[in-house]
Amino acid sequence: MLNNFSPDLTRWYAKHKRDLPWRHTKDPYKIWVSEIMLQQTTVSTVIAYYDRWVKFFPTIHDLAQAPLQTVLKQWQGLGYYNRAKNLHKAAFTIIAEHKGIIPKDPKLIRALPGFGPYTTGSVLSIAYDIPLTIIDANVRRVVMRLLALPGMADTKQDLKVNEFLLKVLPLKKVGDFNQALMELGALVCRSKEPVCNSCPVSKYCQAFREGKQEIIPETKKKIIKDIHAVIAIIKKDGHYFIQQRPSKGLLADMWEFPGGKIEAGETKKKALARELEEELGVRVSFSKHLFDVKHFRVNLSVFACSLEAEPKIDKTHKWVSFRNFSKYPMPSGSAKIIEKLILLDN
Repeated sequence: MLNNFSPDLTRWYAKHKRDLPWRHTKDPYKIWVSEIMLQQTTVSTVIAYYDRWVKFFPTIHDLAQAPLQTVLKQWQGLGYYNRAKNLHKAAFTIIAEHKGIIPKDPKLIRALPGFGPYTTGSVLSIAYDIPLTIIDANVRRVVMRLLALPGMADTKQDLKVNEFLLKVLPLKKVGDFNQALMELGALVCRSKEPVCNSCPVSKYCQAFREGKQEIIPETKKKIIKDIHAVIAIIKKDGHYFIQQRPSKGLLADMWEFPGGKIEAGETKKKALARELEEELGVRVSFSKHLFDVKHFRVNLSVFACSLEAEPKIDKTHKWVSFRNFSKYPMPSGSAKIIEKLILLDN
């Protein structure tokens, strides 16, 4: 019954696959970069970042030799910055221990920073045609529908999903097969409103036969709350005060304007005064609301501030001119603030 599953799927992929820049190369480095960028990020967003990255860091040697701040700056806007840090660390290790060549041995590649089962399987199968399965959100959803597996699409399903994949994995062109599965999930077997009449493998799909494709997998309602924060713009002689975030945690090593979340019961100005005293040990003498910035669920209220004393300067706290902002990797919210500050200054 499943003998023709792989040929049916890969024929469809050859005809319908999207024309994406990383599909025009077998360079394992470039495939690796694309796979890391595509984690937690949409394809449409990644394309421009990928093109710019491979121009700036055309080889693994270029990436390994670049300062971390340069790497983070090129990543700016993609979020989940540990991905970029792991790329940089792994590139350095590949140069030092593997002569600049991404190893074909899954055990060796799994030892590198940022290489989990999915990244290992995708890079090795696409670049080297090594017979490894991959499971991402799209693949998990496709197989759950093919097998009519009950439950939510989480890692608890992966044992059964992988058992199925091992049955249908082809001996050759494994990379095409794996990409075809992901493409099927992205274009046809979508999380909402799957297009079953265009599916090349619907005849193998138990959920389709039972009319359950709309309810498999089960969905979990997410409660997403908006975040409200205050940001301080501290200016002196045409320079702006910025600080670097800690090396661990959210947005690690990125640069930002001082500020933080508004706590329950606080006014914006009270939150601003508290944050500056906690972060910098300084008191606010005057503050004026400039504008608001919204980035996804984060709402930033931006204030011009005067302080009773100047904040201390060190390697993680600096005065920076507009001209030099480009040297400092910043979260997208901070980048939007800079755009508005430029308009105010003009």
